[in-house]
Amino acid sequence: MSLTPLLTALQNSGVAVAIRNSLYYFPMLEAIHVIALGLVFGTIMIVDLRMLGIAGTQRSYVRISSDVLRWTWGAFGLAVLTGALMFTTNARVYVDNTFFRIKFALMALAGLNMLVFQLTLARTAEEWGEAGKAPPRARIAATLSLLLWLAVIFMGRSVGFTTTGQAAKLSAPPPNVDFNSFLESSSSSSAPPASSAQP
Repeated sequence: MSLTPLLTALQNSGVAVAIRNSLYYFPMLEAIHVIALGLVFGTIMIVDLRMLGIAGTQRSYVRISSDVLRWTWGAFGLAVLTGALMFTTNARVYVDNTFFRIKFALMALAGLNMLVFQLTLARTAEEWGEAGKAPPRARIAATLSLLLWLAVIFMGRSVGFTTTGQAAKLSAPPPNVDFNSFLESSSSSSAPPASSAQP
C-alpha cells in the first residue's frame, strides 16, 4: 500500500499550509525543536556522565536521575510536537529522506537501550547508586546512550541540509515545459525596442 496519498493529504492540510505559508511559524517551530532536543540530550548526558563516573559523583545516581529525567521527558514531548508539525509541511520529502529514516532508527535504538537499562540495572540502582562509577554493564549502556543521541543530532541536522533540494524537485515545473521558448520570450520582452528610423 502506497503512503503517497496519505502524505500528500497531510502536507495539504490546513495546519501544514498555514505553517508553510507563514514567514514566522516554521522558523519558530524549528528553533523550539532544536532547543528541546538540546535539552533532551543535555539532561541525558548529565545522567550518563554520572554513571560513567565523570561528573556529578558527589550525588547518587538515583537522586540525579529523579531530578533530571522529568525535564528529559518534558523536552522530548515538546520536540515530538514541534517535529510533527514541521513534518506535515513536507511529509513526502521527509519520508523519502535517508537521513530522516536513519534518525528515527537511531532514536528507536536509543529508546530500546534505555528500556533495557530501566528494566534491569536501574532496578538495583539503590545498591550501586552511591558508588563513583556504575557497574560495567551500566557504563556500557551510558556510553551507547551518548553515542546514539549524538548520532541522532547529527542526522537531524543532515535532514535540514538535504531536504531543500528534494522539495524543489517536487515543486519543479512539469518536464514538457519548453525552457528555450521561455528564455527566448523573456529575453525578447526585456530587450529595448528596435528603432524604426532609417540612417
